[in-house]
Formats: sequence, structure tokens, C-alpha cells
Amino acid sequence: MATIQRGSGWSIKLVFTLYKFFGYKFTYYLMYPVTFFYFIFASNVYKSLKIYYEKLNIPFTKKIYYNHLFMFAMCMVDRFISKYDCASYTYTYENKDFIKEKVDSGSILLLSHFGGWSSSTCNTLSNNIINVVMKEVILSSIKQIENSINNPLKNVRIIDQSLNPIEVSIKIANAISNKECVAFMADRAVDPRFTQKVEFLGELASFNTNPFKVAYKTKTPLTLFFIVHKGLQNYYVHSKEIKMDFDLDENIAVTNSLNEYVKDFEAIVKKYPNQWFNLYNFWER
Repeated sequence: MATIQRGSGWSIKLVFTLYKFFGYKFTYYLMYPVTFFYFIFASNVYKSLKIYYEKLNIPFTKKIYYNHLFMFAMCMVDRFISKYDCASYTYTYENKDFIKEKVDSGSILLLSHFGGWSSSTCNTLSNNIINVVMKEVILSSIKQIENSINNPLKNVRIIDQSLNPIEVSIKIANAISNKECVAFMADRAVDPRFTQKVEFLGELASFNTNPFKVAYKTKTPLTLFFIVHKGLQNYYVHSKEIKMDFDLDENIAVTNSLNEYVKDFEAIVKKYPNQWFNLYNFWER
């Protein structure tokens, strides 16, 4: 199940233009009325987040709903501004040497629609190429704005899952053989062939097995990343190696590693509940 990301091309372009003239703090305060607009009119998001907070056993008040939308707005803004001006962002690393070693050596990176994932490639501590495998549900007008930014990151490439599956597989295989990083969104399954139900917050939900299957077949290590929003243009990077026993049967090895990822994912959303941005009913059957 997927949902088009909220926002519009003209509004993103306006916000980005105002940032270039008036700076980041102006943009920050501008997000209050922008958030209020979606607070009033995004009824489907309200219903989905209500289900999510019920799973967390957190009373879903109007304040919590507004704060969640505001956090999403800020992380969305950072998606664009971080590509335009990386130097203005601060990233604190839980284990800087570990991250650099994993990115340098060409690990499979497990990302999630959490926090500042979309601005995380702004500062990787490495010049190694990062190939992001994704089928992004984002308006084409917004994507055009992102692609038009004058300072695109030279070491970040997108492998679009909307392409022919064989072409996608070849690009992934070539990246791994070249010891490049391949990043997957592990919390959103877009292909029924790579979907597995795992208990998450007390109920079965679909997760993406593709990165785990690729890791098993290519004997490539898995590294988990959560990019936590900590303040204005300030992020904290949590990372961890997800173990995979390549001596086990593929299905068993994939399931074990997927369960480990989901366990860590559940822990991070419980700690920072308003930074998860799958704004649809994640448990829908």
C-alpha cells in the first residue's frame, strides 16, 4: 500500500525560494501556518496516524497530530535545503568510524521513512557511491524541483524501481560488484514478490525483503541507519550492523535478519513516534 506524499510543486518552490532570500529560521516559522493547512484538510492522514498512535498506546490528541505533521514538514524542507547547502547541517554520529568503514566498503544500507532519511546522504563521510533503490511516491512537480537544484550530490544515484525489473536488477548487481553502497527502504514493500508479514507494534505488517535477499545472494553486509531529527538543521545518526547467517537456508536467514531490523525499527518509533512518515494505514490487509 502506498500514498502520494503530501505537498505540491508550487508550495515547495515557494518555500525554497523564500529560504534563499530570508534564511532557515524564516522557513521554520513559515511551516507553522503551512502545517495548520494540512492539519485542517488532510483527513485521510489523520485517520492513518490515529491507527498508528493507537498501536503505540499514545492518546492521539490534536496537539500530537499537529506536531507529527510539523515534523514531517520540517524533514521535507530539509530534504531540499540539505542538497542546496549541505554545510549548514550538523550530523552527530553514534559511531563515525563504523559508518565510514561500512560506506567505504560497499554495504547494503537499510533506510526507513523515518526522520531525515531523505537528507541523510548529504553527509556520508565517504566519497563512495550510494545507489538508492526506491519507487518514490512523490508528485512529479516536487521531483522536478529537487532535480533542478544546482548542487546535486555527485555520489548519490537513484535506481528507480519503476523501471523494468531486469534493468533494476542489473543496476543493483553492477553497483555491488563495484563495491558501491546500495540503499533500500526496508519499511515499505512496493513489490509483492518481496513482501513478508512481520509483527510490528502488536500486529502483522508488510515489510520489504528485497534488501535482505540481495544481501544473502551476494554475501554483502547489512547496515541499518536511522536519521533522527534533533533540532534546526541538526540530525543524529544511529547505525548498526544487521547480522545475517549465510550458512542458513535463504528463507530462514532472511527472516531472522528482517526480524532483527523490525525489532530495532519498533524501538526507534517508540522513542521518536512523530518521526515516522508512512502516512497511511501501515497494517491494512
